[in-house]
Formats: sequence, C-alpha cells, structure tokens
Amino acid sequence: MEEWKQKKVLIVEDELEIRNMIDGFLRKEGFARIFHAGTCKEALAVCASDKPDVAILDVMLPDGDGFGLLTSIRRFSQIPVIFLSARGEDEDRLLGLGLGADDYIVKPFLPRELVLRLLVILRRVYAPPQIDRLPVFQLGDSTIDLEAASVTRDQHEYALTAKEHALLRKLYENRGRIVTSDALCQSVWGDDYYGYENTLMVHMRRIREKIEPCPSTPEYLLTVRGLGYKLLVKEEL
Repeated sequence: MEEWKQKKVLIVEDELEIRNMIDGFLRKEGFARIFHAGTCKEALAVCASDKPDVAILDVMLPDGDGFGLLTSIRRFSQIPVIFLSARGEDEDRLLGLGLGADDYIVKPFLPRELVLRLLVILRRVYAPPQIDRLPVFQLGDSTIDLEAASVTRDQHEYALTAKEHALLRKLYENRGRIVTSDALCQSVWGDDYYGYENTLMVHMRRIREKIEPCPSTPEYLLTVRGLGYKLLVKEEL
C-alpha cells in the first residue's frame, strides 16, 4: 500500500449519501483510515480526538459553513484541506483558497478526480525531505568523496579532516572559479576568520598531499596569487 493511503482522511459532509459515496471511492483506492462528520461541531471533535492528516470539507453545513470551520481548524492544525461545494462562483473559490485551503472542487465532481487531487496534495505535503548526497568527483587518479569525507588514490584511502572537508566543499561548489582566501577562511572559521591566512595555506598544502600526484606542482588545486585558490574538476562521478 502506498504510504499516502495510510493517512487519516476526514470527510465533512452533511448529506449521508455523498459522504458514503466519497468513503466508498476512497476505500476502493486503498484508503482505510477514514473518519466522518456531518456538522462543524462533529468535525472539530474528530480533529481533536483522531487528528486526521487531511480533511475534505463541504462548504454548506447545518451549523455553519466550511469557511468558518477551516478558520477554526487553522487555530490548532495546518492539515491540508479540500473544499467540496455546489457554489462555484469565483468569490467562493477565492475565499476558500485565501483561507488556506489546498484545493476547491465544485459539485458535481468526478470521484476519480477527487482521489487524484487528494493524492497530489498528500504527496506534496507529506513527502519526506530530499536529502542531497554530497558529490563524488575525480581529480586525475584521485577520487574525492565529499559524502564519506575521503580521498582514494593509488589504492590508498585518506580521510579528510573537518576543515579540509569544508575547504574542498567550498572549492567544489565554485569549481573552475577563483575563491578568495577570505571566502575560504570564512567558510571554515566563520566571521572571526581574520589572521587565519597562514593556517589556510597549511590546510591547502595538506589537501594537495592527498589529492595531487605531485603536491609541489599542483594540477587541480591551484593558487591564484594575490586572490585565492581555484579547483579544476574535469570529471564528476
């Protein structure tokens, strides 16, 4: 079962026939955790007790309207909301979306369309954050893995220290361009970087010892006199 279909869905609709129809289509699509409410009061009670992950709200309800209900829900929850309404005027649609609804569907509607829109919203709201892996790149015979903080050369693996890693990452992010000594120092030591220029030179020499075949005549980590350093990357993995 898709993880999105394990989310708890609240249907707020005073017409039992429509509520059961929506319930049936959701269950047919694989949703199983479905809660019902026929009034604003019942909906708020379900929100408090069962904490749904998404709500489908009818606009016209016996003890109020969906707009007021959404305003009440927003006082304690930011769950996504889809409005269902026979009122298709632009003013109503804009009011609902302006209150923070994620979608507004006018009755009569295609049940399949409701399910698809619901899935789109669930994927958008509850998708896990994308974690970008740090790059792996090649400098001649040296393979630099910023994720593992390591350099592999001649079948030997060399660990990067925290400062070496920070410097290489800054240089890689600006590969092919000059990075000033001040910018490199700031990336490692923060705003209090003054006076670290000589220390920076030491770290650069140690990085070259790990990545360059001949550190005294570097091919990839170049010094740009009076400015800073430049990393030349020819191959990315």
